[in-house]
Amino acid sequence: MENKEHQIFGIRAIIEAVHSGKEVDKVFIQKDAQGDLMRDLLKVLKQHNVNFSYVPVEKLNRLTRNNHQGAVASISPVAFHDLETLTESVLESGKTPLFLILDQLSDARNFGAIIRTAECTGVNGIIVQKQGAAPVNGDTVKTSAGAVFNVPICKVTHIKDAIFHLQACGIKTVAATEKTDSTIYDIDFTTPVAIIMGSEDRGINPSVLKITDEKAKLPMYGSISSLNVSVACGAFLYEAVRQRM
Repeated sequence: MENKEHQIFGIRAIIEAVHSGKEVDKVFIQKDAQGDLMRDLLKVLKQHNVNFSYVPVEKLNRLTRNNHQGAVASISPVAFHDLETLTESVLESGKTPLFLILDQLSDARNFGAIIRTAECTGVNGIIVQKQGAAPVNGDTVKTSAGAVFNVPICKVTHIKDAIFHLQACGIKTVAATEKTDSTIYDIDFTTPVAIIMGSEDRGINPSVLKITDEKAKLPMYGSISSLNVSVACGAFLYEAVRQRM
């Protein structure tokens, strides 16, 4: 259940929250909702690149017992960082950068688990896309064991633009994918690097894979041949830690 302090319900209230600059992480909209006010809300959300999805009214009723008017917003408990500012800060610190890019990861608990591991492995920042990414909500905070407050998170309009920016800054991008012969043990993680993890069901977008510097997979010996994304991410991050020790 979403923390009530991190919720806004009602169409006008959500519109005002977006206009006032609140960190609206995601808006859930009733599937069959109509009307001029709902159209105004959708227009505002699109103008401000706010993530939203259509859900059955039952989900909204589970989120709040109040009169939601067909819309409930999730307010992020953390402030998001500007990617260019964060990158500059990390480079100036003298440390070897380690970034994590999550391409369309949608599960809040997986997101929280990844943030927790990222904090433990010294990740300088996590980059997610505004549209389609997992929300930073109560589940994320709980699963991250509070690490969400310690690791900078950047929301970008397009993952590909973020990759181009990092590459221009001398940061190598490594995609976690089965579509390669190279394993993580073939990759040099001692240089400035950003590791890219894909979504739970589709992996990394093919258009993103095309522009990455290197690709790597985990050796698999079982019959299932796939790992939970947060577990796979942990393996990649700890290989980077091992090489940098």
